[in-house]
Amino acid sequence: MAQALAARTLKLADLRAKFGLQRTEAADFFPEWQESLLALTAIEQQAVDRIKANYLYLLEYPVLEIIVKMVVLSPLLDLAGFYAPPFRVTGELEVKVTAADEGEVIQGTIDILALQEKFWVTVIEAKNSEFSLTKALPQGLAYMLAHPHTDRPAFGAVTNGSEFLFIKLASTPSPRYALSNTFSLLNRGNDYYQVLQILKRFGTFVQSTNEIGNL
Repeated sequence: MAQALAARTLKLADLRAKFGLQRTEAADFFPEWQESLLALTAIEQQAVDRIKANYLYLLEYPVLEIIVKMVVLSPLLDLAGFYAPPFRVTGELEVKVTAADEGEVIQGTIDILALQEKFWVTVIEAKNSEFSLTKALPQGLAYMLAHPHTDRPAFGAVTNGSEFLFIKLASTPSPRYALSNTFSLLNRGNDYYQVLQILKRFGTFVQSTNEIGNL
């Protein structure tokens, strides 16, 4: 019988040992978070400024995961267009990943999963604001390994509200992933301008990839 493991208990070393997952620093592996980003409108900038102001105010008190979703994630996904056709969003989706050689099953729930015709756009793993992104990264990668379309890259992000980190994972010829820079609401200015630009870029990229796949 397969041994069930909770995704939240995993470490990066576990994913390397069980799935052969490796991190790559190749400059051409993950250009989507830096290239072809469209400038935000003044209205979009104002909306992102409001997200930052609201979150920093709420940060004076304990910020639980549900608050992170409401104040940061939901407005950003809305601005990025993930609540409109052709995308649809599901939440709290159970995902199981089976290790290739040990018969183990990694189980957990995805907090927010944006899909386009069953194609995964981005996995958002919301965490309590007191948790570092390094604690969420193995869990997010474990979910992304369950991506059903292994011939296409999977994009994801982990956030604790204050910080945002993007991930790209390719399953073939062997599992590899790369990370973006870390964006923080605690920095001067508003790093989440670029977060919104990247989310919009992912949406455009995935739509074009899906159209090509349907030809």
